[in-house]
Amino acid sequence: MFPQRMKHHALCKRLREFGKVVVAFSSGVDSTFLLQSALDILGNQVLAVTAQSRLFPKREFDEAVQFANEKGIEHVVIDFNAFNVDGLPSNPPDRCYRCKLALFSQIRRIADERDIVHVIEGSNADDMHDYRPGMRAIAELGILSPLRESGLTKQEIRRLSEERGLPTWNKPSAACLASRIPYGEEITVERLTMIEAAEQCLLSMGFRQVRVRLHGNLARIEMGELDFHRLLSGAMREEIYVRFRELGFVYISADLWGYRVGSTNEVLAAEDGCVCKAETTAETQPEQKPGAQ
Repeated sequence: MFPQRMKHHALCKRLREFGKVVVAFSSGVDSTFLLQSALDILGNQVLAVTAQSRLFPKREFDEAVQFANEKGIEHVVIDFNAFNVDGLPSNPPDRCYRCKLALFSQIRRIADERDIVHVIEGSNADDMHDYRPGMRAIAELGILSPLRESGLTKQEIRRLSEERGLPTWNKPSAACLASRIPYGEEITVERLTMIEAAEQCLLSMGFRQVRVRLHGNLARIEMGELDFHRLLSGAMREEIYVRFRELGFVYISADLWGYRVGSTNEVLAAEDGCVCKAETTAETQPEQKPGAQ
């Protein structure tokens, strides 16, 4: 049995032990695979919970609702106002901890109201290699991460998702919009709206794995290597410049190192006096079928 198969077997065994479970569902690659796996093992003993918030792109929420409806999964939507979370709008380095503690406390209350002991979320084995203060909140609340426990990596989850026929198998990685704003710079509705609109603009133009990092009035575009040459072509560059200016950005730049997971955390590594090697945090761009954009 291949290691990937062994890990998947361990995941299924772990899910079977739960009996009944609440799945924190964002519609991303990991949480979709986790939800489908739980559904396969536990059937109607699965409850999916999705947060609706200005921190998350609307397209991700819409996809979560659509997936749950298509699968006939009981689905609870909660309104999560991040601006009410103590200290979060000032964007401290432990922002993710504060956010996850508040968000998963809400999810935990839903589980308690329904007498469901286990709440699970979609962190994978790769998440151990980046600065993830949110994991501390998850541990404090007793939230379980069966993908990580089973040792499944992002690429293994993508391969298993493709085998299962999940539409997310090659979906670009997503993250909270606040992660585009450097620590210490205030998180506002206006900034989140600008970021979401800019990234949606690039996605609508056929780009896949993108991040628009906000530095004051400057947009720093991170993009996968396969798309980078298109970004720099004359006509495309001019169109992006015009559209970003319409969104309120004054300066528009392209990051020469391209997309990588957790680039906002690189400044923390620099402050600690160590050199951050981006190749250790970069995720391989999702594989594309012939003809896929």
